[in-house]
This record gives sequence, structure tokens and C-alpha cells, in this order.
Amino acid sequence: MQWSPNKQGKFRNSIGEEGKRLSPQERNTFVNEEVPERAILVSVCPNGQTLKRTEEYLDELEFLLRTAGGITVKKVVQKLERPDTRTYVGSGKLDEIREYKQALDADIIVIDDELSPAQLRNLEKELECRILDRTTLILDIFARHARTATARTQVELAQLQYMLPRLTRMWTHLERQRGGIGMRGPGETQIETDRRLIKEKISALKVQLAKLDTQKTLQRKNRESLVRVALVGYTNVGKSTILNLLAKSDVLAENKLFATLDTTVRKVVIANLPFLLTDTVGFIRKLPTQLVESFKSTLDEVVEADLLLHVVDISHPDHQSQIDAVNRTLADIHADDKPVIMVYNKIDALPPEEPSEDFDEDDNDDAKDFLSSDSAIFVSAAKKINIDILRDHLYQEVSRIHAIRYPYNNFLY
Repeated sequence: MQWSPNKQGKFRNSIGEEGKRLSPQERNTFVNEEVPERAILVSVCPNGQTLKRTEEYLDELEFLLRTAGGITVKKVVQKLERPDTRTYVGSGKLDEIREYKQALDADIIVIDDELSPAQLRNLEKELECRILDRTTLILDIFARHARTATARTQVELAQLQYMLPRLTRMWTHLERQRGGIGMRGPGETQIETDRRLIKEKISALKVQLAKLDTQKTLQRKNRESLVRVALVGYTNVGKSTILNLLAKSDVLAENKLFATLDTTVRKVVIANLPFLLTDTVGFIRKLPTQLVESFKSTLDEVVEADLLLHVVDISHPDHQSQIDAVNRTLADIHADDKPVIMVYNKIDALPPEEPSEDFDEDDNDDAKDFLSSDSAIFVSAAKKINIDILRDHLYQEVSRIHAIRYPYNNFLY
């Protein structure tokens, strides 16, 4: 983006809301306003992956970019056996991306994978613009949505851990390789100094998170008298909306990726049976390792839960892939051995030939089997369809767990 100072010393952007170049007169209306950056999305379709699946992944990347405040001007896919170790894409496709960048006036290039430091450096050199990979984009969204001190600390730790091996590209103005009088030595010194400062900051944040983790552990111990149920699932599938319906609360629920980062615990009572319902951070394909590590105290709510409600957006064309991504993350945090109720949400968004809000579950037995079974519940949280079925099923499961854990208390319920 290009910025120029006005008479008052403020800065104006020369790109409008739709990403179009503005005239000098039109620029006066944009003073200190954030303008969406124009991005080209790039992905490699490796062997064993269909082009359709790659395009679906790019659609998700576009949603991530939109959540971060950017707009997509072009999507580029290259079919390769594997991503190029030097520049991610081949040389011919690199030239094509360069032409698109100039023709479409793109500000950034976003890659749908995590880039190595060498790939990142080479792409910036070849394309002469800012390069973001998938991990950077997700970390930026987490940073935007972090509200509490715990969430901000977790995100900052993840960002620093990701940044540490990529410091060299951030100090190209001080590299030894530039040569010349007075240019030898300071570059490496600056890099080493910055690396040391970041390592010290990482150590301090880990100590801070350890203290917060201890506090959360004590809080969880105080809640051991009640059965604990955790909502898990892919990001933006409606977990917070379901929490609001069951707990009659007002947790933030938006059509955005990672709208909820902080763990929210609410007490729910169904037919005089109390239990705790926890809303957790959403999972996503290729969830950065740094985030899994730094959000350990938050994910411990899932690990220590007695029952999981796995919420799925059944209207999503690739919901099975999302289910697999969630199951992989649960396995990574050693929470894949817990009892699970599958909750298929957003049935109102299905095509007409599939169940919708007009669907009468009493029409036939097949309908009942689809809308409710022993292992799955089909609901629409937005339209409040089949929420009573979900409550009844949840009550039965919580009662069963409660009877096993507190047999002496069964007569109360």
C-alpha cells in the first residue's frame, strides 16, 4: 500500500475499500482508515490429492484472509509431485504469479502451507512483496481475537516461537552478504542479539503461562463435583451458538473463523441434573504446532472433560475432512479415548433434497434415523431445530456418567 502525508501530518491510503486505485481527490476521504489488502492465494496440488480438494482448501484460506481483513484478487494452483523446496512453486508458475501481482496491483501473496525460512526468503526476493504463509495468517487472526490476558500471552508465545527461526529475513539490511566497508559483522551481531532477546521473552512467557496453568488447574479441581462436557469441533461450526442455547448465555458467536479463543465454562441444568459445559477454541486443518503447544492450558479443558460434543457443520461440502482434522488434533492432545456425541449442525443450510427446517421427522422412520440416532444428533442451532432432542440425549449421557462416578447420589436425580 502507498501512504502519503497530508497537510496535518496524517497519512492517507491511495487504495479504496474495494481495493481500487483512487484519485488524489478521493484519497482525502480515507484518513487513518484501515483499507483491506489485496492478496493472491497460492497452493500446490500434490500427488494423491484431487484438484477439487485443493480448491476447497483455497476457499478456506480465502475465508481466513477475509477474517483477517484482506480481500482475494486471484487464486493460483499448480499441480506438482511436491512443493518446490526453494520457491514452493515452479519457476514458470512463479513468473505467472509475478505478472498477476503487477496486473492486479496485489499487496501480498498468501501461501496455503507453512513455508520454510528459505522458501519465505526466496519468494520475497523473487516477487518483491510481502509473503504470508498459512501459519502466519492463522497467528494474525488469533492475535486479533485474543481478549483476555491468557489468550494474548498464548498467542504472543506462538508468534515468537514461529518467528525465531525466520529472523534472518527480517534483518536483510544488516546482512554480511551485502559486503562493503562497514557492512561486515553488525548484521550477524544484530541477528544474534535479536534471537537472544526473543529467547528470553519466550522463557518469560512460558513461566507466565505455567502460573496461569496452575490457576486453571485449581479452578478445574474446584469443579470436580460436576460432570464436565466440552464442545469441540472445527472452527466456525456453531459451538458457541449451541453453548448459548443450552446454557442460556450470551457468549460471542459470529460467522468468523476463531471468533472464540478463550475457554468459556457455563453451568447447565437439565431436568434438575447440573453439569458444566465448556466452549473451547476451534480446530482447523494444519493447525500450527506452536498454537497447540501454547494453548495447552486451554486444551486441557478438553483433555479433562468427561464427555465431548463434537459439533460438525453438515452443510459444508467437505465436512468429513473437517471431522478427520478434529480427530487428529484430539489424538495429538491425547483426548481421543473419550465418549463422544456427534452433533451435526446447520441442517437448515442443506440442499432442499436433504433435511431442512421444513423437514418433518415424523414422516417416516428413515427421517427419524437421520435426525437422531444413538451416536449422532442432527440440529440447527440458528433455527433451534431439534435442540430438545439434543438436550434429552445429553441428559441421558450425563446421567450415565454421573451414576458411575457418584452412585451414592443417584437418588437425587
